[in-house]
This record gives sequence, structure tokens and C-alpha cells, in this order.
Amino acid sequence: MADRYVRVQSGEECYYGLLEVNLSVQLLSCPPWSGGKPIGRVLAPETYKILPPCEPSKIIGVGKNYHAHALEMGTETPKEPVIFLKATSALLPANQPIVIPSLSNRVDYEGELALVIGQTCAHVSPDRALSYIWGYTIANDVTARDIQRKDGQWSRSKSFDTFCPLGPWIVRDISPTALLQTFLNNNSVAVQSETIDAMVFAPETIVSFISEAMTLYPGDVILTGTPSGVGRLTGGDQIAIEIEGIGRLQNPVIAEGK
Repeated sequence: MADRYVRVQSGEECYYGLLEVNLSVQLLSCPPWSGGKPIGRVLAPETYKILPPCEPSKIIGVGKNYHAHALEMGTETPKEPVIFLKATSALLPANQPIVIPSLSNRVDYEGELALVIGQTCAHVSPDRALSYIWGYTIANDVTARDIQRKDGQWSRSKSFDTFCPLGPWIVRDISPTALLQTFLNNNSVAVQSETIDAMVFAPETIVSFISEAMTLYPGDVILTGTPSGVGRLTGGDQIAIEIEGIGRLQNPVIAEGK
């Protein structure tokens, strides 16, 4: 099993660590992309809670990065990456509830591969960009679809509190043909299913493109786009996203005020 890097809270303190097979956590001195080393302390499974696995200065999303998803949205495949920002206050750990806001009548799930940047990155070429990706995790780019269409831009619709489930951990490497699948309400048939090599723009192209516009910092997160099959979330749902080689990100869904 690949090393699984987590961020956890125990009491009032937050730590980065390595998740062991028995679910204990070996604590690190600092974020692993900053050279964190084991400090000789281990947290037992019942003594911590999982947090989003990093603290990004920004979350950058890529829209319409699978041909079939662009078609289901009624648009053409873009000629270059379409990027947007998602508020860091939208971050949500695994197993915590996505809240459907009263302002929206249509909230959708979007299962995605997420990249975690490991070093400061600006104006890098595609052939160098992979070295700036420290690891990979799972994201759900939850979107208030009706607000997205009404606003004509995406920031508000994608940045409600709880609209960026992320985790539960980071792995260093992933197969370029890894399968991404999304499951709704524990159904064994996936509502989204696609290998990540079906992306229009590969991770190194995305990182290079973004770095020409804004400096990326260690711990920053890039959401690489969702396959076709996006659909509606309602209170009482359970949504789970699986990516081969990483694991499973699962969250319940509740309506605001419930």
C-alpha cells in the first residue's frame, strides 16, 4: 500500500502525519512537502479526527476538462484550460456533511482528481511541471448549478461552505490510467466512471498554464475537472468518490438548517 499522508486534529492541535495500516498516525514535524520527518509520536485511531489533508493558500479548479462532460453541459471542449478559484473556506474533510444552502435549488456533485503542489511554482514549462506536483488526492467540486448559470461566472456557486470535500489523504504517485468513479447512496453502479487519462488537458499542462498567471505555493490544490455523469445532491444523500491508487472520499449530505 502506498504511503498515505494525512492532516489530523488531536485536542486543540493539528498535525501532519503518516496513516498506518492499523489507522494510527505517525506524526511529522511539518508538512511532508516541506521536509517533515517523524517526531517519534503516534496517535491512536480514537484520539484524532481527519482534516482536509493540506491547507492551501488557494484552490484552483479546471472546468470542462473531459470531452463528455463539456458535451453534457451543452458546450464545446475548450481550446485551453478554463480555470476558476474556489474559496478555501469551502474545504471539508471526509465523512463530514455537505450542506445544501437554502439559496440554491440545484446542487451537483463533481468527482475529481486533485493535485497538491509541493514547491513554489511560477512560469514553469509543461516538461518541468510534473516535478512541482507533490501528490494526489480526491476532491468533490460541489456546485450550486442554478447559481452558476444565473451569475454567469463560477466563484459563488462553487464556494459555499462545505462545497470542497477533499481527502482523506494524499499519495505521492498515481497511474495515468487510474479509474475515477462516483457512487450515490451506496449504489454499486457508478454515476461517474472514467480513467483520468481521458482529461483534455493533462496535469502537467494544467500546472504550467496556471503558473503563467499566478504563483503556486506549497500545499496549493488544483482540481483537474470532472467526467460526465454529474448529478443532483439532496439532503439525506451519501456521495462517495473513488480513485484507483488513492482511496475513497465519502460525505453525507444535509439541507441547511436540518
